[in-house]
Amino acid sequence: MIDVPVAAVASATAPEVSPETTTVEAASRLRRPEVPALVVCDRTSVVGIVTESDVVAAVAERGTDRPVESYMSSPVVTARPSTPVGIAADRMRDAGITLLAVVEDGAYEGVVTRRSLRPYVSRRRLAVDWDGEPLSLDDPNAADAPGGEDCDA
Repeated sequence: MIDVPVAAVASATAPEVSPETTTVEAASRLRRPEVPALVVCDRTSVVGIVTESDVVAAVAERGTDRPVESYMSSPVVTARPSTPVGIAADRMRDAGITLLAVVEDGAYEGVVTRRSLRPYVSRRRLAVDWDGEPLSLDDPNAADAPGGEDCDA
């Protein structure tokens, strides 16, 4: 494995939104091909991640007039810019996610996706197997994942 820090492969294409951002606004931003997810920040920290599948689940279960804080994935699994890509890949696989927020000293710096890690780690190391049920907004354990770091919003 090549010892490359995630800062070398991180992308700034996941825009920040507030917890009050509506489902319609989130869906509109996620329609752009270069946007893999939305990073939800309050005034002091990264508090969640919203993906296309989160928006689909929110609309399917509860309609469109909801703030993202009601269905975002939280707590957020993060990595520091100096984290080696192999450790980032392991963290993603272990948490069953495909995107990590990169955070350093309270500042959100970008995201690392499985796609951005592909040239550096084996396909097996990036494999995320999901044997569970589809995302449900009513599942209190749906967002149980390690992480959560400060950021500047």
